[in-house]
Amino acid sequence: MPHSLTPENAGRFARIALGHVGQEYPHKLDHVMDGPEDVAGPRALHPIFFGSFDWHSCVHGYWLLLRIRRLFPELPEAAAVAELADEMLTIGKVAGELAYLDRAYTGGFERPYGWAWLLALHREASLQDRQDWAQALQPLALAFAERFMAYLPKLTYPIRTGTHFNTAFALILALEWAQDWHPPLAGLIRQRAAAWYGEDWNCPGWEPSGDDFLSSALVEALCMRRVLGEEPFRVWLGGFLPELAAGEPRSLFNPAAVSDRSDGKIAHLDGFNLCRAWCWPELADALEPALAEQARATAEAHLAASLPHVAGDYMGEHWLATFALLALEAG
Repeated sequence: MPHSLTPENAGRFARIALGHVGQEYPHKLDHVMDGPEDVAGPRALHPIFFGSFDWHSCVHGYWLLLRIRRLFPELPEAAAVAELADEMLTIGKVAGELAYLDRAYTGGFERPYGWAWLLALHREASLQDRQDWAQALQPLALAFAERFMAYLPKLTYPIRTGTHFNTAFALILALEWAQDWHPPLAGLIRQRAAAWYGEDWNCPGWEPSGDDFLSSALVEALCMRRVLGEEPFRVWLGGFLPELAAGEPRSLFNPAAVSDRSDGKIAHLDGFNLCRAWCWPELADALEPALAEQARATAEAHLAASLPHVAGDYMGEHWLATFALLALEAG
């Protein structure tokens, strides 16, 4: 039976995120110290996003919570999410997050993964029945949009790694936000994606690497599906993955094995499986019927491999539910 997003697993994901977005330690900072006065803990540096082991995981933990509240407003956890948002997503605390961006050496802070998730969080907040959360977050979203506007034109080559630096993944999230909130950024994303990926062909599918949590091949394909029309995308995909109907590259169809879920980098591979489980159904509608069926079956296999492991060790627990939510919604 196919996996689906049910109230039961949505509630479980919400409880997981409620348990870590306010957990300050352990924590991995993305922080450059310019002097002894810059030695500070996560909560002192980030009034909102100090939990979840790192800044970007805390951001998308809040995204998960708001999204589940909107999709399942009758869940018992929905009230706790609203209470948390009332406490944390305020003008004053957002001002503190903005102030961090004014520090020296923050140009590369959380670029581009955290930037994109902050835009996704603001977009989700704007869809809530409480507009004050989105209004509070808007200045921070606009600040990261301006960083994208400055960064994308000077990025000569896209970053294709399967980790936080991946360009295509950030463009997917940023474009969803920009289409409603920043048309110049939406146009820039479409232009740069076409320039970077438009001539890609015969992708070898050399993945996963040992600490990937993104499928660089499928995320690129999903990015191009978002920026191209249906028929241009089919033409592009036929060149990018010309042997897909024959099941090649075989690597794209096989879930990754995770040998040690207490190792934060190796645990990334559970996210890799969930990322593929998100991408394959999103791409399936552009495929021939038999291949679309195979794509959905492949997504199910990847879900089965990693969905049971979204909790259990903090190295995965502080972030995996977000990718599980993406995958289940896509399915």
